[in-house]
Order: sequence, then structure tokens, then C-alpha cells
Amino acid sequence: MKKYILKITSVNKTELKLESGKNTFTIPATSDAIKKAKTAMRKGSNLSIGIEGEKLKYGTSSSMPNQCNKFVSAELEKYWDQYVPPVNKEHAELMSFIHNDAISLRPSLLMLPDLQWKYLVRSAMRGKNIMMTGAAGSGKTMAAKALANALDRPEFYYNLGATQDPRSTLVGNTHFAKDKGTFFSESSFVKAIQTEDAIILLDELSRAHPEAWNILMTVLDPGQRYLRLDEADNSPIVKVAKGVTFIATANIGNEYTSTRVIDRALLDRFTIIEMELLNKEKEEALLLQMYPEADKTMISNIASIVSATRDEMKTEVPRISTSVSTRASVEFASLCHDGFTLEESAEVTVYPLFDDAGGLDSERTFIKQLVQKFIPSNTDDNLFNTEDGEELFTEEDIDSAS
Repeated sequence: MKKYILKITSVNKTELKLESGKNTFTIPATSDAIKKAKTAMRKGSNLSIGIEGEKLKYGTSSSMPNQCNKFVSAELEKYWDQYVPPVNKEHAELMSFIHNDAISLRPSLLMLPDLQWKYLVRSAMRGKNIMMTGAAGSGKTMAAKALANALDRPEFYYNLGATQDPRSTLVGNTHFAKDKGTFFSESSFVKAIQTEDAIILLDELSRAHPEAWNILMTVLDPGQRYLRLDEADNSPIVKVAKGVTFIATANIGNEYTSTRVIDRALLDRFTIIEMELLNKEKEEALLLQMYPEADKTMISNIASIVSATRDEMKTEVPRISTSVSTRASVEFASLCHDGFTLEESAEVTVYPLFDDAGGLDSERTFIKQLVQKFIPSNTDDNLFNTEDGEELFTEEDIDSAS
């Protein structure tokens, strides 16, 4: 048992304040500690402390306190007022990279908030599974690919929505050759999961066949992380390599009619990052970055039109069934950059997104009137007024979007 002699500076019901040289210590008060400390103070003595593991034994001592001016013994460290717990160097470097260095690696065209980008980076560094949800064209796939490039990690891409045979894509196929007979050929996915620190993008997971979900269950489970090759001889098990990160993308909502409701057990294997559609300012900044030579007023008008459709979708009774995605917005700006007028560009990229059934009450008419507000006109007549003269889209609506 290590024994130390410390000078008593104060005693109360919760703690004992002690000192040795220039260092001070705080020890939790027990009935025995308080009793011995008060006895020592009456005698003008010091407190002796015997330390054995987590047990403390108290007594009084007339000896001088130990001098701990330069060094504090390991047994006393946890009670030392200036004690700083040891920091794992590797963990400290990881935290510094995530919170300080990672932001500079984000591409300028990726309008992702700092928090979501840092979380993506942290997940890749920790080998976690991420599911990115959001509207079509909101940048989910772009974010995943940007992460792989920023971290210089091996990248593998699988569009599960376009896969008709999940077992062939994720496990492999059995073939027959005259010279070899029947043999198994593993898929590229098997090689991908054996690549250390790989980032594997599972695109359109919400459109995948349920069999794909079943195959991925053990692969994505942090407690299992393996894939069984049932078609191969002896059904070997392939372990997921260290540091592999799976990033899935999914469209969730009633307007995505070809998607499936993702199994809750599969969903539970991911942490979800929701991709928000850009506001007017960010949309405009993105388009200006992509087309710096384009007319700034034209770009601002495009951003206002796009933003107005998104704001309309947030109302209690929206007059449209969908909004203009960033992907469509980029094509809209691209056409304008190539010399098409705002109206011509909208005719190709925006109007087809909205139903024209219903005449003057249709979504198409509503959007046409919205676009018309941003087209210079030599006439005061609005082509898309209703029969009683009431405009479908008021100046106040436009001002709020601009």
C-alpha cells in the first residue's frame, strides 16, 4: 500500500481539500475521512492517506507533507485538481481531422452543411453504414462519390434499382464450360467488400428487390459483417474487410411510385442523413459556380422559380404535386447558358414535370404563370390569368421566393 502525507486546507460534507507543495488535491468525503481530517486539524497534524487500488485508508501524521512540486504519483493523479486524463493520440488526430481538416476537402459544388459533411467523413473513418435520403436530384449520389474522392478511398458503385438479379450482382453466378464443367464465379461485390477502407455505394436501395435486402442483412450488421456464398463449393463465408463503409441512397415518399417501403430491420443497420433541397441563395450560388459566364439576372430568376416550387410544396394545400430538383435546375441553367431563352428552357426542363390536365386550374398553368413573372413582356396582359381576372400566382408569392 502506497502512503502519502498531505496538508489539509479545508473539510466539508462532500470533499476534502489537500495540498502538497504547489499542487492541490480533492478527495471525496467519507465519514472516516472527515473524522480523521478533523482530528488531524485539532492536533495541528497532517492527513496520511494509504492507497490500495480504489481503497483509501486515512490516518494522522506529524510528519511533513510529501513534496509534489514537479511530479505527482500515479496513485494521486485521479485526485489532482490539475489532472488531465491521458488522450489517445490516434483518437485526438481523428477528431482533429474530422472537425478541422475535413471541411476543406468538401467540393465547392457540394452544397452540404458542415455538420452533415463532417458526419459523412466520420462515418467513413469509422467504417459505419450511412443511408442518404431525400428528393430526387438533391445530390445524394454526388455526396457519396465526393466523400470517396476527398478521402482517396477505393470506391465501388452498385445501382440496386437497376438490378434484376440481386444474387448475381451481390454473390455471383454458376457457369458451365466444357473444359471446366460447372464452376462458380464470384461477383465484383464480393471483391469490393474484401477491400480495406473501401467506400461502397448502394444506390437506389429503396428500388432494390427484397432479395437484395435479405442478402445484405448480414453484410450490413455490425455484429456479423459477412457474406455467405451459397452457390460456391462448401458455401464459404466472406468477411467484410476492416474500414469498409456502405453508403446507401433512397427516395422516400408517395411520389416515388416504383420504390418499396424499406424493411425496418434493414433500415436499422444505417444511420440516416436527410438531404434537404437548397434554398434560393444556395441554389443561385451553385448555378453561378457551374456557369460563371451566364447572365446573373437569368441565374437569379431560375433560382427564384425553382425555390418558389419548393416553397409551394411546403404549404398546407400545395397547388402542385412536385418541385423542381437541383438536377433539373442545373439543366435549366445549362440551356440558358447555351443561348436558349428562359421560356424556351422552361418549356423543355420544367413544364413536363407538371400535369396539364384541368385547363386553367392545372399544375402546368400554375407553373407557366410563375415563369411568366420572370419574362420581360411588352404587354400588361397576363396570358395565364383566370377567367375572372384573378392571377394564379401573385406578386407577393414571387417576392417571397426572390
